[in-house]
Amino acid sequence: MDNRDVRQTALPWNRQVMMHSLSEIDKDAALMQEVADGNASASRIIADLYLNGSYRLAMRILGDNGLAEDMAQEAFIRLWKQAPKWQAKAQIKTWLHRVTHNLCVDYLRKQKRYSDDEIPDVEDPRPGVLEIKAQQQLGDKVTEALQKLPARQRIAISLVHFEECGNIEAAAIMDISVDALESLLARGRRKLKELLLPARRLMDGEDR
Repeated sequence: MDNRDVRQTALPWNRQVMMHSLSEIDKDAALMQEVADGNASASRIIADLYLNGSYRLAMRILGDNGLAEDMAQEAFIRLWKQAPKWQAKAQIKTWLHRVTHNLCVDYLRKQKRYSDDEIPDVEDPRPGVLEIKAQQQLGDKVTEALQKLPARQRIAISLVHFEECGNIEAAAIMDISVDALESLLARGRRKLKELLLPARRLMDGEDR
């Protein structure tokens, strides 16, 4: 049973059969209805499925473990409060990413570490996608390099390459156009490639 199918176990047996014919959004809505009805199993399943993702996103945006935990917990508190009025308009994952993103951006704005006015590139040569996840040996360096990117580039990279959001979903979470997201991704990838070049050279030397 994969992670998505785990949701069924929180439903009464006579409703589990219906899950197979529902969309992902409707499946999440059924699970949230169980939360609203006081089903503790449904709450645990949602936490198991999505809490780590919310924390990971906050950690990559903020670079602080304690702050990331606080943001993820606050996002879940808001999710539980939303349960009685939840509507089948978005997946839980997308909703949580959007709330986590907004909480982190609000914090960065208060710290004067976030700008909505990053200057876009006129030319976009679209370099190849940096295979971040495939380079596990560079994990620590990637995390360090991410924190050196402008906040919006860091968020875009985190959503698409770490949380595996599609461009349309990531753009919706950030409340920007897909073109703007792609521009942020292109600039973020180029900067990451530049920041990680010394580490890559070191690894190449060690390999030889």
